[in-house]
Amino acid sequence: MDYDLVTEVFRRLALEAGDAIMEIYDGPEFEVMTKADASPVTAADEAADALISAGLRAAFPGVPLVTEEQAGTHGQDVSTFFIVDPLDGTKEFVQRRGDFTVNIAYVENGMPVRGVVYAPAKGRLFFTNALGESVEETGDHDKDKVGVTEPIKVSTADNAALMVVASKSHRDHATDEYIGKYAVKDMTSAGSSLKFCLVATGEADLYPRLGRTMEWDTAAGHAVLAGAGGTVVRFDDHRPLTYGKPGFENPFFIAYAPGVELKSA
Repeated sequence: MDYDLVTEVFRRLALEAGDAIMEIYDGPEFEVMTKADASPVTAADEAADALISAGLRAAFPGVPLVTEEQAGTHGQDVSTFFIVDPLDGTKEFVQRRGDFTVNIAYVENGMPVRGVVYAPAKGRLFFTNALGESVEETGDHDKDKVGVTEPIKVSTADNAALMVVASKSHRDHATDEYIGKYAVKDMTSAGSSLKFCLVATGEADLYPRLGRTMEWDTAAGHAVLAGAGGTVVRFDDHRPLTYGKPGFENPFFIAYAPGVELKSA
């Protein structure tokens, strides 16, 4: 795989999709439809999905592509593929809270090795470079020219005073009970895959997710966190979280800076 090209294409498509999403977000009222699984979907999801899918297929015609909006069209036997959530955090988008992201990842042999997470309403852009190292780009986010980038790295965790990030829309008693096993200095909440990025930048140490997620929800953030030195494991047995699973459904998981002393389930 040409990782220079992957980085270039991922970044450009994420920015283009972000523009398409923000045009709808900043416009008049938009229709919110309901998918078969009862989750919401909007014209922004569909526009971003079409744009990213066309761009990836044109640039990498031989690589399988899985996207949230086209999930029902894919076979299950894949271990190396692109996986896309064109608008992660649709609930945040619908409520105009800004914590939504564009997510594009490349999974190789079951592990996400490259990814981009773009939060267009917040102006935050995270991606893995050609070497697999994670950076955050600041500035105007010119589609044709990479701006100023800063390497991002996970924190050196203090297990006596951890910073924890949890879901803004999917918080529950089981999550709070698990977090209670740690010595927590402070907690923050965030929507979408931004939670992975907060751990990747050292703004948080620990992100446990005890709820249903799909691989397209997590792959890009997982790649960014891994490129910053972080880890994502299954909640039940602390084995690595892998991709290409039947139905593309994740088990519960924990994302964390390696210095965190994980508690058992």
